[in-house]
Amino acid sequence: MIEIKGLTKKYDGKAVYENFDFSLEEGRTTCVLGESGSGKTTLLNCIAGLTRYECEIPKLKCSYVFQTPRLVPNLTVHGNLALIGADDGEIDDVLERVKLADKRGAYPAELSGGQKQRVSLARALLYGGEIMLLDEPFASLDLKLKRGMARLFNEIARERGLTALFVTHDPDEALSVANRVVVINGGKTVADIKVDGQSLENARERIISALVNA
Repeated sequence: MIEIKGLTKKYDGKAVYENFDFSLEEGRTTCVLGESGSGKTTLLNCIAGLTRYECEIPKLKCSYVFQTPRLVPNLTVHGNLALIGADDGEIDDVLERVKLADKRGAYPAELSGGQKQRVSLARALLYGGEIMLLDEPFASLDLKLKRGMARLFNEIARERGLTALFVTHDPDEALSVANRVVVINGGKTVADIKVDGQSLENARERIISALVNA
């Protein structure tokens, strides 16, 4: 279990989180769900150490999949993945896994939106963090691509026993990847829902109720 106790984060004196407690189950995917401005990305950035905060957060090696792929445009897919120190064999293996072996020499401008996000996922996998942070990684994709990416992520998460924190504002997207869904609002947890062991429809109803009544 990864535990965060008493997180406080303020912007210009306004608290996004104040004495906030949060935990993550290792080897599972936890999804944080909430409206825009509810502090979802801030939570990821605190865990990754990308912003200042008050409290003790365990020092973790974090892989990060951003909402936009953030690829270097003048480097090939292989070149982008090599930036993190991966060798050719590791790169070829992960490209095979994310179904991009034929795009090894392609540049970002030659890739579709879904392919770029698969490169971003491959980069995070190669980095090999103790936890993978995903900030609305499917937001810019159409429904078919979202479903395909969710299936791919789930397969890899199971195979590797990933500990992942996945942020979204979409209940259906959350249910497509999560073992557990935490709904936040105003820097507080308003619902903590175990997806495993109950029907997706029941879990969805609980999530919607939490969002509406937050």
